[in-house]
Amino acid sequence: MLRSIFATFLLVQFTLSNFSVAPATGSDESSAPRPNIVFIVADDLGYGELGSYGGTDIPTPHLDALADDSVRFTDGYVTAPFCAASRAALMTGRYQTRFGFEFNPIGAENEDPQVGLPVGERTVADRLKDSGYATALIGKWHLGGTARFHPQRRGFMEFFGFLHEGHYFVPEPYDGVTTWLRRKSLPDGSKGRWVSPDGSLIWSTHMHHNEPDYNVNNPIMRSSQPVDEQENLTDAFTREACDFITRRRDQPFFLCLAYNAVHSPLQGEPEYMERFAHIEDVQRRIFAAMLAHLDDSVGRLRETLDEQGLTENTLVFFLSDNGGPTKELTSSNAPLRGGKGTLYEGGVRIPMMVSWPARIRPAVVEQPVTSMDAVQTALHLAGVPAPAGKTDGRSWLPEDDASDPGEMTFGGPEPIYWRMGRRAALRDGDWKLVRQNDDWELYNLNEDLSESNDLAEQNPDKLQELKDRWETWSAQQIDPLW
Repeated sequence: MLRSIFATFLLVQFTLSNFSVAPATGSDESSAPRPNIVFIVADDLGYGELGSYGGTDIPTPHLDALADDSVRFTDGYVTAPFCAASRAALMTGRYQTRFGFEFNPIGAENEDPQVGLPVGERTVADRLKDSGYATALIGKWHLGGTARFHPQRRGFMEFFGFLHEGHYFVPEPYDGVTTWLRRKSLPDGSKGRWVSPDGSLIWSTHMHHNEPDYNVNNPIMRSSQPVDEQENLTDAFTREACDFITRRRDQPFFLCLAYNAVHSPLQGEPEYMERFAHIEDVQRRIFAAMLAHLDDSVGRLRETLDEQGLTENTLVFFLSDNGGPTKELTSSNAPLRGGKGTLYEGGVRIPMMVSWPARIRPAVVEQPVTSMDAVQTALHLAGVPAPAGKTDGRSWLPEDDASDPGEMTFGGPEPIYWRMGRRAALRDGDWKLVRQNDDWELYNLNEDLSESNDLAEQNPDKLQELKDRWETWSAQQIDPLW
């Protein structure tokens, strides 16, 4: 999975955690223009799908090219195994359990006036906007569906997208796309799979529930006004992102491009379905179409940065918001155990990479890092001081960047924690503590990446040590707000 020859080369030249970076453009570091910052968030993308992470059956050339130009993290983590809580940490640089955002609002819960990212929490967009950046959120929000939680009240100057957990890429009657939907029963009342005569609509009962009503009271919006969007949302979000970059090219900008691909519902465009006609299972074929569509869109975004002369001084951070839901999407988290909704590695370890050609030389980093680290690094780059006692991530830049611009440090000694009701986990070095059901489990990830050999009984002292650490941390969090 890891490029062993390249990894050996890195070890010869660098320590495991410190990597040299190229000097910033210009002779005077302090006069260099502040970098543009782009967060690209994929939705429900599993760890094992991209070619750069070992995927083999769905080519992802554009994301693999980004990986080649990036520091690619093998042990990149989000703070929750589902969408909203993970995004709350990405927007704040703090564990979402510190402010009660522990669970995942779906459907009508999004319109509960109490449900959303607490207004007392300042977002990365708030801080960058106040420091002179142009800011935009394009795509999925899922951090509150009522007025006080609106993205433009949370630091984003521009917003184009939707507020809830999901959205159809092409609305009913799903013209021009192949659509796969979950259903409790088929048209004749039986179970299994049903395909429409023209092959464009598939119903499946394998999940034993209906596809959520994603679009109900959840319009595509520009600012606060609904729009009648005609393009597939993956294309529409890319279009809007490229337009924002072009319009804001003369000032530093922060763009959060939060795709809803490859989240359900599964809908594949004809050109991509034809590209993967060799995949026999139509569910997997539609997923492949959606991932390839996402990959091409990331390529288009990078082309726009290049066309505008912005590539060199733009930091691009790519990640998935959580692991892939395999049964729902066919997504692979290989070689990890579990997926979305679990606190095994497949639920919280995700593809993650960061590119900044002006400063970062490509590398593969095996140290554990989190999405919160990317937030603190972005703020550090913009010259925004971290508020005392209000951060959990760790900037990858030296504390005094101007005095030592030639070194970046990825990873650190701090454990990583998770809490989701009764479910809990902690990673400390090679050790992983998990309570997925009732009992605590213990794994050594260096020896057992797939978490198949529970070492709790053989290592009672280590188990107790990590349980005590987790309990201490958990006591510092607050109860869920809903």
